Amino acid sequence: MEQLLRRQKHIIDVAYSTAQELVWAGKHEEARPAALHALRFSIEVYGPDSLQLVPAYLLLAEASAGAGHLPEASKYLSQAEWLILRAPDCSAAVQYKLHRSLGLFCAAKGDLERALYHLANDVYLASSAFGLKSIEASGGYFHMADVFLRQNKLDIANSLYAEVTSTWHSFLLKSLRAQQQVLKSRPETSLFTEDRAPREEPMTEAQQVEGIRVLSAILDIREQAPTQQPGETARVLHALAMLHYLLMDIPKAQELGLKAFELVKQLPQQELLEPLGHLLKLMNVEPSSPE
Repeated sequence: MEQLLRRQKHIIDVAYSTAQELVWAGKHEEARPAALHALRFSIEVYGPDSLQLVPAYLLLAEASAGAGHLPEASKYLSQAEWLILRAPDCSAAVQYKLHRSLGLFCAAKGDLERALYHLANDVYLASSAFGLKSIEASGGYFHMADVFLRQNKLDIANSLYAEVTSTWHSFLLKSLRAQQQVLKSRPETSLFTEDRAPREEPMTEAQQVEGIRVLSAILDIREQAPTQQPGETARVLHALAMLHYLLMDIPKAQELGLKAFELVKQLPQQELLEPLGHLLKLMNVEPSSPE
């Protein structure tokens, strides 16, 4: 029985991660069978009334909504919501994910006011669980900004995008410093050596994917805005450069870093110049000196 339980839990993990990767890749229809397998085995292992089923229900809802099956998505969200309502001790770390899914579902239906209500709860609960300046809370701000943009409330959307950028920028600066401390403690290793010792990964795979998706979306919005804000654009570019560097995509990190450096040189406030120069130096890139 113990062996069977271990195998079932392994199948849940494999099915869930497979479905998650397909959703990240935009292959929502293909993700649904894997998410269904994760749900079915979760019911077998944990029972039909367990909070352990919530992640599978939310993933199924996301895959179904992305594939255009909104009634099915609504059904899965209702199941997740019912399980959480029946568990008075359910943590904020679980509840915020439900409100984010509900907010995105309402936005997909066009019910923007209801979407903002759920996303505001998302931000509140994520802040309670992880802190006001956490990247978990910033996800809710990002989706709220998208809704405000759809409502043509550009000032509010702009301020929220700036908040999200600032949170990710600070998080990635800390991650970069942490990596450098690890490398300094092992001077025989280098970021560019093939056989360097493994380091602790500061981000989960989900955070890596979210960071690329969120920051790239904000960069597109900044670059296409009728009124340019070069300071904010430079901050997004710097954040993306650090993220690609940490993910070992050095050519992309160099491209973004140089673009940010050239932009910052033209600004009256150049506080980003030093950290950008440091990042480029880590990648053996010599930027031109500011005039």
